[in-house]
Amino acid sequence: MKKKLQFIYPAVFVRDEEDSSYQVIFPDLNIYTHGENVTKAFMNAKDLLSVFFSYAVKYETDFNAPSKIQEMVSRCKKNEIIMLIDTVVEVER
Repeated sequence: MKKKLQFIYPAVFVRDEEDSSYQVIFPDLNIYTHGENVTKAFMNAKDLLSVFFSYAVKYETDFNAPSKIQEMVSRCKKNEIIMLIDTVVEVER
């Protein structure tokens, strides 16, 4: 029987002023990716989160709980955007 698990984590999108690309950081998970623009960065972030949790669940790896987005937004810098990213992982149970 398959079970679906949903994970929602805040990500920090940092805009590079030189080339307008974005670096995406998941501070709670210590993982990151990037994209040429905010749309590609968002899609890469969704893919990264999916892969991360697919392996974390499969290998029963510990991971941090998500931070509260309100706390992250209050520390946000001028060139940063905070977004919630979600993924659903199917596991055998």
